[in-house]
Amino acid sequence: MSTQPAAKRDERFMARALELARCGLGRTRPNPAVGCVIVHGEQIVAEGFHARAGSDHAEVAALRNLSVPGSECELYVNLEPCSHFNRTPPCTNAVLASGIRRVVIGTIDTNPRVSGRGVTVLREAGIEVVCGVLEQQSRQLNAPFFKHIATGLPFVSVKYAMSLDGKIGTRSGDSAWISGEASRDHVQTLRNTYDAIMVGTTTLKKDDPRLNCRLEAGRDPMRVVLDARLESSPTSRVFDTANASTKILIFAAEGLDAERVAARRGEGVEVALVATDKRGWLDERAVLEALGQRDVLSVLVEGGGALVGSLLERRLVDRVYAFIAPRLIGGADAPSPIAGLGAATMADVIDLEQRQIALLGDDVLIWGDVPNALRDLTPRKPGSP
Repeated sequence: MSTQPAAKRDERFMARALELARCGLGRTRPNPAVGCVIVHGEQIVAEGFHARAGSDHAEVAALRNLSVPGSECELYVNLEPCSHFNRTPPCTNAVLASGIRRVVIGTIDTNPRVSGRGVTVLREAGIEVVCGVLEQQSRQLNAPFFKHIATGLPFVSVKYAMSLDGKIGTRSGDSAWISGEASRDHVQTLRNTYDAIMVGTTTLKKDDPRLNCRLEAGRDPMRVVLDARLESSPTSRVFDTANASTKILIFAAEGLDAERVAARRGEGVEVALVATDKRGWLDERAVLEALGQRDVLSVLVEGGGALVGSLLERRLVDRVYAFIAPRLIGGADAPSPIAGLGAATMADVIDLEQRQIALLGDDVLIWGDVPNALRDLTPRKPGSP
């Protein structure tokens, strides 16, 4: 199937597999988000997606819904089927048992336990395998998974809302609300797909956020607070353990008084101690390493300019979401979304990649990826497509 119409056909069905995969975002860690469709002729006859770790993988979920002979069907999946035992049996076993004659894959799984082995198993069994259909979209969807596999670190996105003149609040600190309702609704959608959401104590004191997801069928991310000296108030809304459906985690500095740490832990939150830098700030990389060890694949940072600026300077940010409102605040002392030293020359600025723009009510959302060598991991394609 090398003709252009056939290629477009493969892309159409792969696009549906990607749509299904998105249903699992923020819910499958440490596993990737995977969707699968099974096609008979020109009709999709079965679908499935991976809902959570330990549940059926997408291929198995789709095959369970198949009511026609597999030997007459093709299977589309955005990530290479696994070929090893873990919490569930290998997906390649299920595909082989079904009699599926053709498998189309979005991208190779860079997990060393897979990494082309699934493709090899299928091809050696005589199944036609096509790789690299909508590969860029497939890679982008599971960028957090690929980064975690390669580095042990989570994928970090920063989010901020600012005025047209680049301010995130007035000189008095008032910031409710810069962006419109449509933008704020979209933030809830983002929270629903990230494993964790992170702020510093400045944002905690100024905004007293809940850091939950307020979508009707949404899922709360893990709430992460950077509080080097454990100065945050236990009565802050983020620490409302009675209404917390996910873990609340405070990162504090190593060497703090043990009784102080124990007191916070006694309030129902987890406290993790990490090293500090010369400024006395928490070492953000150590924080991310600790989150990665907890199988957190993605983090949405909703902190202020100091935290965002520090993360960017250390090249720890992978993606930026900027919500821009058509409002002017002015004032030299009004806060901006990114603090720190900043670029010395235009040659030092960060040019976002994979940029996209969307209108949200009266606001404009611009988002894109920060160039990062750790994330530039091109998967190996076994054999010819």
